[in-house]
Amino acid sequence: MLTIQQTDDYLRRLGMERQQPTMEFLFALHRAHVERIAWHTIDLFAGKPVPIDSGSLIHHIIYRGGGYCFHLNGAFHHLLRSLGYHVSLHRAGVQPHGYEPRINSFHLSLSVHLPIENRSNENYAYQTWIVDVGLGDMPYEPIPLHFGEHKQGFHTYKLTPSSVKTPGWRLEHDPKGVFAGVDIDAEAAPNMEEFIPKHQYLSTSPDSTWINLLLVQNRHKTNSNELRGCVYSRRDEQGLTKSEITYRTEWFELLSDVFDEPLNHFSQLEKDELWTKVLKVHEEWKRNQ
Repeated sequence: MLTIQQTDDYLRRLGMERQQPTMEFLFALHRAHVERIAWHTIDLFAGKPVPIDSGSLIHHIIYRGGGYCFHLNGAFHHLLRSLGYHVSLHRAGVQPHGYEPRINSFHLSLSVHLPIENRSNENYAYQTWIVDVGLGDMPYEPIPLHFGEHKQGFHTYKLTPSSVKTPGWRLEHDPKGVFAGVDIDAEAAPNMEEFIPKHQYLSTSPDSTWINLLLVQNRHKTNSNELRGCVYSRRDEQGLTKSEITYRTEWFELLSDVFDEPLNHFSQLEKDELWTKVLKVHEEWKRNQ
């Protein structure tokens, strides 16, 4: 549980004020989180990963920056519990295009159980919502645990039973999405402990994708943004636009203005080293195209 001060500071970062734990407030929190706190691999790419023990990730998300699923969903679940929500942690696995579905605990997902107001059937007193602020360009709002299609802005998702875990859920991304989908174990994980070795692997292993790929994403109602190295992409109803950002000042301004990530936890020297590595990797990528 967060302290009162931590909760208020977290809400302040989201531009929110404390309210009762209603469905409407949950939706507003989710929207604000994916808009204001970017999904990114910057810290891993820079060689300064943020630990995912509760103290470290909470302080980082509240006062410093963003991260990937273990940071974003890990911190968000503490906030939701502190606000009075019934929230569970879930083992999950993201399926990139060209790979098979899997639940390997390299992704952390959440679910929230909310009482149904004005219910007519006493056997269904609660509704379960899939909550995930750690998937980059999906989803924008919580998704009800009802199998079928769910449209959110310019993306349409499909929720089905998982083919790799029973009971389990599969959330298929929009065909235009950057990955195929995510499979989620319906059984709640007791705590964050089993995700720590996964984070250590992604943070330090030479085989980790993230330590050599700088990727930043956020999601809004009408568009999503992505910075992959020096390539900035924006997707909306009209389609996808891309531009190459190879000027240092413009690149850091983009991080701050579009992704709300000013890198306040980086020293000037660390920013210099980050930019040198970003440009080097980008130039190597261009040579291999």
